[in-house]
Amino acid sequence: MDSARTTSDLVVQLLLLSRDIELMAAQRLEGAGASLRAVTVLMCADESEKTQGEIADLACLDKSTMVHTVDALEKDGLATRTPSRTDRRARVVEVTDEGRELVASTESVLGELYDEVLARLPEADREPFLRSLSALVAGRSTEPVVTADRAPRRRSAR
Repeated sequence: MDSARTTSDLVVQLLLLSRDIELMAAQRLEGAGASLRAVTVLMCADESEKTQGEIADLACLDKSTMVHTVDALEKDGLATRTPSRTDRRARVVEVTDEGRELVASTESVLGELYDEVLARLPEADREPFLRSLSALVAGRSTEPVVTADRAPRRRSAR
C-alpha cells in the first residue's frame, strides 16, 4: 500500500486516531489511579441495565477479558453482578456508588484529553466533526467481528 493511500484510508485514519486517544487515556487514567478498561466498562454498565455480553460488545472486549474485568471490579467494590430479569443465564452488571465515584473522578482527566485532541482541529470544525462522528457510530453494526484472527475459540476434546 503506498503512503498516499495509507494516509487517505478511512480505516487506517480512524485506527490511528483511536489508538492515539486510547494510549493517552490509559496513561492519564493510570496516573489518576484508574484503568481505561475499568472506567470504560463502568461507563457502559451505568448507562442502562446491560448484560456482561452487551457491555463487552460496547467496550470492544472479548468475553474472557470482560469476565476478568468484572471480577476485578466486583473485588474492588465498584460493580456487582445480578441475574438478568429476562434471561436466567445472563448476568447484569450494576455499578456501585464507589464505581460511580471512580468514573466521576476521571471526568476532568478525560475531558482535558478530549479537549487536547479536538484542539488539533480548527474551532469551527469541532462541532461538525463530533456531530458526524456520532452519526457514524449510531449507524454501526451490532454484529461481532469474526475474522480468521478473531474467530471464536473451540474447546478441545480431551
